[in-house]
Parts: sequence; structure tokens; C-alpha cells
Amino acid sequence: MPSVVQVAKDLERFGAEGITVHPRPDERHIRYQDCYDLKEVVTTEFNIEGYPSERFLKVIEEVKPDQCTLVPDPPDILTSNAGWDTVTHQAYLQDIVAQIQSYGCRAALFIEPEKVLLEGAKQTGAERIELYTGPYAENYKKNPEEAIAAYRTASQTCKELGLGVNAGHDLNLENLKFFKKEIVDLLEVSIGHALITDALYYGLENTTQLYKRLLQ
Repeated sequence: MPSVVQVAKDLERFGAEGITVHPRPDERHIRYQDCYDLKEVVTTEFNIEGYPSERFLKVIEEVKPDQCTLVPDPPDILTSNAGWDTVTHQAYLQDIVAQIQSYGCRAALFIEPEKVLLEGAKQTGAERIELYTGPYAENYKKNPEEAIAAYRTASQTCKELGLGVNAGHDLNLENLKFFKKEIVDLLEVSIGHALITDALYYGLENTTQLYKRLLQ
């Protein structure tokens, strides 16, 4: 309670253009079964993100979401607080990306805004990256221009490489509009914690519309 399936259906009805879930090994948030249940009702884009364990990849193979976002957060990590080292783990990621794509899913890599890492991401064969925006959110209040600089450069690098740009982590009603304005080729953002927190005050439908307005 509340029903994850019902919330997903309501969010789409309120205007959300995609549903993202992140099942972790201990299932403390989304359960693996939720992925199967959501597949039956999500009519927009379904994105499953997580660490590519054997169990996770089995879910991807069976559910076949529209997008699979790989995140380097093994079981002992509390939350996703770093992106992939696509240079060190390039061969490993190439194999996983190819496996995901063989299921008919678009592959994305959670990554920090560094040129060498983005170039490494391109070499893995992934179609998109998801910029880890934790540092941007942390520095936004101090100096928005400094906070966005690396991300602006990264988006240009992605354009040159032919990588689609997603973003996520700590984006909220305060910092999202500026991020969207500066990252002109931004394709999608995943908003979780902040959206639910705001919904406690504004309601889920109104909150969804508030975020959509910032992205227009």
C-alpha cells in the first residue's frame, strides 16, 4: 500500500511519459514481481534500471522493457551514487549491452559527465547514457553556472558521439528547469524521491504536472 501498479497507471493518466523502476537484490523498494506486473499495464515507456546481476538480467529477458539502464550499484550500496567506469569495465559492458539488446531493449548506462567515460560508453554499443546528476543538484544552490558546466560539455560530447542523453538523481522542482534549459538535447529524466516528497504537499496529479511544465 499503495499499489505500485495503480500508482503507475495513475501517473500515466496524470501525464507521465514513462515509468522507471529500480529493483535491488534485497527488494527493499521495487520487488522483482512488480516488474512483471507493471509490464502488463504500462502504456508509455517502461525503463528498468539496476545492477546487471544474473537475476536482474533474467527479469530483463522475460519482461523486455523498452529501456534497460545499467547502474553500478552492487548489493552493499545504499543508493546509486556513482556512474560506470566505462574504460575499466568496457569489455564487460559490451557483453551485457549486447545481451540486453538481443532481448529487443534499448541499453543505457548510468554515467558521470566526463568525456573519456562518454567515449567509453559509445564503445560499449549502448544507445544512451543517463547522466548522474547528484553533483549538479548538490552544487546548484551555490553556483548554478558552475554546477551545470560539466553537464553542458557532456551533452555536446554525446551529440558528437551520437549518444542519446537521459538524466537522473536528485533532480527536483528547484533545479530541473535550469538543467533542461542548458541541456538542450535532453531526452528524458527520471524523478523518484523528489516527486513523491512533493506529492505529500501538492498531490500526485498536481506534482506530475508541475514537473512536466518545467520540462516543456
